[in-house]
Amino acid sequence: MTYRTSPRVSDRRSQRMLVIALTLIVVALVGVVGLYLVLVAPLGPDDSLVGPDSEVVTAFDDDNPTVAKLEPQLRDALQRSAADAEKDDVFFQVNSGWRSAEEQERLRSDGVAEYGSVEEASRWVATAETSPHVSGDAVDVGSFDAVVWLSEHGARYGLCQIYDNEAWHFEYRPDAITSGCPPKYFDPTEDPRMQP
Repeated sequence: MTYRTSPRVSDRRSQRMLVIALTLIVVALVGVVGLYLVLVAPLGPDDSLVGPDSEVVTAFDDDNPTVAKLEPQLRDALQRSAADAEKDDVFFQVNSGWRSAEEQERLRSDGVAEYGSVEEASRWVATAETSPHVSGDAVDVGSFDAVVWLSEHGARYGLCQIYDNEAWHFEYRPDAITSGCPPKYFDPTEDPRMQP
């Protein structure tokens, strides 16, 4: 005796499988878009991927204050890593490095206006008094490939991501060369250095 599945049952199964497949495709697309938005789209709150006159700022632009005024060990590590990344056809853009206190305060004010509160802005933009950019101790690296490359290889140079919510933000940690990068903070509000 053989049992046959009625055409209605078979159609329902096919429809369920189609719904499941479409759901999985949508979830995958949302994941890809989410990853893009986290790692690429917010390469910084300002438009400083380009410098004066719209030129791209690189790690080797020692005449540009955003690079020239970086702490010397950070600048050296950034330039060595950028040179090595180029061997893998990955090119760094310096979204932001050193910033004046005035520029930091402008970014902070813009952040408060954009995010609606000092508390929310503090997740993204430090005060001039606490920002490692003002002291030349931080660099924001641009291009998705550069962020990925540096997140994988940065510890070799002492360059570490500090915050989960700012994949582009790197600081020099000399101990990382031998011990690896320290655990990241979720965002700057968890970083004790950012407290007033």
